[in-house]
Amino acid sequence: MLLSIVAFGIVLLGAFAQSVSGFGFALVAVPLLATAIDPRTAVVVAALTNIGLTVVAAARDRHHVRWRVTGALTAAALLGVPVGLLVLVTFPERLLSALIAVVVLGSVVLVWSGARLHTGAVGIGAVGVLVGVLTAATGTNGPPLVAAFHSLGYDPRTFRATLAAVFSGAGLIGVAGFALAGRIDAGVLRLTLTTLPAVPLGWWWGNLVFDRLPPLVFRRIVLVGLLGSAGAALAAVAA
Repeated sequence: MLLSIVAFGIVLLGAFAQSVSGFGFALVAVPLLATAIDPRTAVVVAALTNIGLTVVAAARDRHHVRWRVTGALTAAALLGVPVGLLVLVTFPERLLSALIAVVVLGSVVLVWSGARLHTGAVGIGAVGVLVGVLTAATGTNGPPLVAAFHSLGYDPRTFRATLAAVFSGAGLIGVAGFALAGRIDAGVLRLTLTTLPAVPLGWWWGNLVFDRLPPLVFRRIVLVGLLGSAGAALAAVAA
C-alpha cells in the first residue's frame, strides 16, 4: 500500500514536469522510483505510465509536430533499442541504478547549458540511435532531443509537440522490446495500473502552471528537481 502511494506521487511529479517543460517525466520518475523498487522495474513502469501521456499530447498538438524529423528520429531509435535492452537485462541492479543517476546528472548539465547539436542527417540519426538506447536502458531519453530541437530553433509549442511525438514512437518501440524481453509481468502491470491515474492529474496540474508563469522559470525549477532526483538515486546506490 505504501509503495503504491509513493509511486503515485512520483508519477504525479513526473507528469507535472512533462506538462510544464515538454520533457522530464522519466528524468524525474525513473531515479525516484529506483529508490523505492528495483531499477529495472522502475524503467518499465515509467515507460508504461508515460506512453499514454505522450501519445495524447502528440495527437492534441499534431499540427505543431515536425513529422519528417519525428519519422527520422523514430526510425533511428529502432537501431538503439536492442542495445538498451541488453544493458537493462545484463547490468547488475546497483550498476544500473548508478547509470540512471549519472545519465540524469549529465542530462541536467546538457539541458542547463543550452547545448546545441549538429542537426544534419548524420546528427539526427545519431541522436535517434542514442534515444533508442536510453529509452530501453534507463528510460531517460529526453535530453539529446532537447539539445537537437534547440539547435533547430523550434518555438515552444513546436518544441513540446515534436518531443511528444518522438517520445510516443520511441516509447512504443521500447514497450514492445520490454514485452519481448519478458520484463512486463503481473507485478509491473499492477503497479502501473495503480499509478496511472496520476498521469492525467499531473498533466492537468502542469497545464495550469504553464499558462500562468514564464516557461523559462519552470524549466529551471524542473532542472533543480532533476538534481534532487539524481542525488536521491546516487544516495540509494551508496547506501
